[in-house]
Amino acid sequence: MAIKSLDSIFKPKRIALIGVSNNPDSVGGITLRNLVSGGYNGVVYPVNPKREAVLGIPCFPNVKSLPKVPDLAVIMTSAKFVPQIVRECGEAGIRGIIIMSAGFKEAGKEGKILEQQVKDERAKFPDMRVIGPNCLGILVPGLNMNVSFAAGMPKKGHVAFISQSGALCTSVLDWAYESNIGFSNFVSIGNSMDVSFGDLIDYFGQDPETKSIVLYVESIADAHTFMSAARAFSRKKPIIVYKSGRFPESAAAAASHTGAMASEDSIYDAVFRRAGLARVFDFGDIFNFTDLVGRKRMPKGNRLAIVTNAGGPGVMATDSLISLGGKLVKLSDKTMERLNEYLPPFWSHGNPIDVLGDATPERFATATEIVLDDENVDAALILLTPQAMTAPTAIAEAISELASKTTKTIMTAWMGGASMREGMQVFNNAGISSFQAPEQAIKAFMTLSDYSQNLSMLYETPKEVPVSFEYDRNELRKKYLKDVFPKARILNEDDSKMLVNDYGIDTTSPIPAANEDEAVRVSEDKGYPVVMKIYSPDITHKSDVGGVALNIKSEEMVRAAFRNMMKTVSEKQPDARIDGVTIQKMVDTKGAIELIVGIKKDKAFGTVMLVGMGGTTAELFKDNRLEFPPLNEKLARQMLESLKIYPLLKGWRGDAPKNIDKLIEVLIRMSYLAADYPEIAELDINPLIVTNTDVIALDARIVVDEEIMKNPVKDYDHLILKPYPESMVKTCELKDGQTITLRPIKPEDEPMWQEMLEGCSKESIYHRFRNDFSFESHQVATQFCFIDYDREVAIVAEIEEEGKKKLVGVGRLIADPDLETMEYAILINDKWQKKELGNMITAYCAEIAKQKQIKTLLAETTQDNKPMLSVFRKLNFKIHFNEDGSVSVKKDLTEN
Repeated sequence: MAIKSLDSIFKPKRIALIGVSNNPDSVGGITLRNLVSGGYNGVVYPVNPKREAVLGIPCFPNVKSLPKVPDLAVIMTSAKFVPQIVRECGEAGIRGIIIMSAGFKEAGKEGKILEQQVKDERAKFPDMRVIGPNCLGILVPGLNMNVSFAAGMPKKGHVAFISQSGALCTSVLDWAYESNIGFSNFVSIGNSMDVSFGDLIDYFGQDPETKSIVLYVESIADAHTFMSAARAFSRKKPIIVYKSGRFPESAAAAASHTGAMASEDSIYDAVFRRAGLARVFDFGDIFNFTDLVGRKRMPKGNRLAIVTNAGGPGVMATDSLISLGGKLVKLSDKTMERLNEYLPPFWSHGNPIDVLGDATPERFATATEIVLDDENVDAALILLTPQAMTAPTAIAEAISELASKTTKTIMTAWMGGASMREGMQVFNNAGISSFQAPEQAIKAFMTLSDYSQNLSMLYETPKEVPVSFEYDRNELRKKYLKDVFPKARILNEDDSKMLVNDYGIDTTSPIPAANEDEAVRVSEDKGYPVVMKIYSPDITHKSDVGGVALNIKSEEMVRAAFRNMMKTVSEKQPDARIDGVTIQKMVDTKGAIELIVGIKKDKAFGTVMLVGMGGTTAELFKDNRLEFPPLNEKLARQMLESLKIYPLLKGWRGDAPKNIDKLIEVLIRMSYLAADYPEIAELDINPLIVTNTDVIALDARIVVDEEIMKNPVKDYDHLILKPYPESMVKTCELKDGQTITLRPIKPEDEPMWQEMLEGCSKESIYHRFRNDFSFESHQVATQFCFIDYDREVAIVAEIEEEGKKKLVGVGRLIADPDLETMEYAILINDKWQKKELGNMITAYCAEIAKQKQIKTLLAETTQDNKPMLSVFRKLNFKIHFNEDGSVSVKKDLTEN
């Protein structure tokens, strides 16, 4: 879908209002009045075949009769006429549509059919984009353009607000007028039949007037587009999201523990976290946080110091902080000594720092400065209550002066009425967030802290975890799809464990036994003690029906357990097919931790992974974390560290620490399994036993997605994030015989990437970046090593010297959001130049761009970069020398 054509909606020069009526209080009447009286400088064409004029403005009978083709058509007719009008707009060359009309999928079965008809008509015109139907419209304050039936125009600002709820939009606008909050754009997307959240994030992410984006989400339909766009822009512009409908009832019973625990809201939470978004849970906090995040001072953590002139507000703030998971930081000994030397004897001698009711502006500022100097402090909250000797404005000025000298986050809460307003205005002018109550400040701070952590987690460099497989995974997949998955919707334990084991995760191997005598024989072959489990394709939670017996130590116990299990299971689940039992070796779990690791296929977001506290109480305590494959070492470690039982894994009160590195490898292997098998609807390993040496799957159960078995999907379409593109790895040889591996870059390459740039001359760096590029920081490196493979590809050239791998070159392709053109750039380590490496990388990158169906490859260099110009000539790029000394090159990839 074309993003650039959204200009026709948000920057139109001519607007047609189709279906506008003469009733000034109707949707059309209000929209026309908003446009005409609001100061919009473009042309407005009312369209109504039954009216000569509307509100005194001449009317046109249809879009064909308009004197010029409008950029935007706003449809407000009865729903049944909309498909035809959309077709007429397309035939007239109109590229932007807003459908305000209601009566589509929100209205039931007939409405869904009607909406599909609109989609079918829109599909005939590739360049057409549609917002709605069933929407309020849009407002663009910078253009004085109110294309909506909302009253009034908010002031111009730098926040793009996007909402699925039109009713909520009117409430937010009322509140914005009252609070003097401005917007760059205000969009009601309604049913989002065409233009989605992802499209608008892409569009506003490139808008220089938009500094942050706020989303009100009811549901996300195009999850892949949303995730790709959000990850592309979240590190450049804060994206704040409020998700309504957090606790809907489950539509169907899950067939596994993982399915039961991976709730809709926990999946959305994982989406927002992985995309680097800031999630707020109280709608009233959205703009408090938006104001705070706009100050561009990100705390490194959630360790807060509170400076106050009264004990009560400090206690209120502390209670709020602790309840939300923050930390009231313990001040260092050095800080305590400085405060004791400076403050009156009766100060609080701890955090919160009560500087007492008679505190002067100087005392407030100096105490705050001492606190911010403490390396343990991430941020400070300054609380002020009006007392007889308080000078709120002067204190605000002193704190504002201090804020200009620190990079740490400062928040303030001036608690009171009229006497506090001037001080709060001082903070606003100084770019300091100010709140009316401590709890508001704490909520905003904790959201900011979580947001900062989400961003940093996205770009933490993972360790390389070597993962190898005993089998060719493609051949293995063929075997399971042909011989195993067709057996049943719920695979038996033996088949489930076999696949888990084939992916390098150790399991106990159950052996089926159809009767009592076979159970004895298998048990003796295994060696006592053993575990007996019911063998049935119809029973998922075996322990719930008496289908598990542990620590069986003799033949007599085997026979008794078998008879008792057959009787109990038959009574509790009489309709189940029972094929006997399975016998497996009893694993010594003394001192071990039981975890659950699982996979679930979500309708909206594809395959999601879960890890958490395992065993029979897994669903009761719900101590778990969700993530989306693919996983690397850092993501897997973060999943474990987020669990409440993580201290037990590290070693609790003298217990030996568990094998966390092996556990991380297991999670990564599960990530590969999840990526390779879209046919898996649910998978449980429960319990996964973790000891100080081993990680062993004691039980496993796989639920097959029968629909996918019948209708296979494209590679990785079941994943919201594309995995590392292994298909792009290839081995080549230079003319001198040197073996070169060309492969996509990955986050683990950051150290080698920086080492490669260290081997480049200033001239080479300038030819690549067109400036004196500083590459030493992790923050810079993440922009080049952590990429979304959907819209960016970086192919590195890797060699091996003296047993050590090195990067010696990198070619980078960056696509526009419409995926029509790609910009190309290349850098070769000086030592490896003039060896045909540039030609090899460029040719391969052009091949990849063509495979992605990119139409045009673009690049720029300088006129003195003769080696690169030679490469471009060899590969048939068109070369244009610019007057400023730069060179533009272009290759049409649609040509044979």
